[in-house]
Order: sequence, then structure tokens, then C-alpha cells
Amino acid sequence: MLMAHPTVLKNLIEQYETLLLHAEDGSAEARRRMEDVTYTLCVSTGTRDIDTALATARRQLSGTDSGSGFALVG
Repeated sequence: MLMAHPTVLKNLIEQYETLLLHAEDGSAEARRRMEDVTYTLCVSTGTRDIDTALATARRQLSGTDSGSGFALVG
């Protein structure tokens, strides 16, 4: 299984949390960005919903060191 680089995961989580804080904006652009970040987090963690994606990303961040790009695991 491929795993996203920890920096990528950290950045995606930060983007998601920032967008969530400003969700009241409700503009089409804000919704599109939220959908994009949600999709990318799910793909990056091999999950299908944002709650699982966030939990998986945080778990990966707590147990990984920094390398580059993607790493093969398994």
C-alpha cells in the first residue's frame, strides 16, 4: 500500500481544518475546495469518508518519520 508523505498529510489536515472553520462562507468556491481536500485526504489514506481519513492520517503522522513522496508499505 502506498502511504502519503507525512508533510502532505499534515498539509491536507491543516487545509481541511481551516476550510471547516470558514465553512459558513458557503460560496461555491469554498464548497469546491472542501470537496477537493476531502477527496484528496480520502485518496491519500485509502479511505472513503472524511472521519476515517482524518483518523487514518493522524495515526500515520503519529507513527512515521519523514521521507519523500510516497512509500511502499506491507
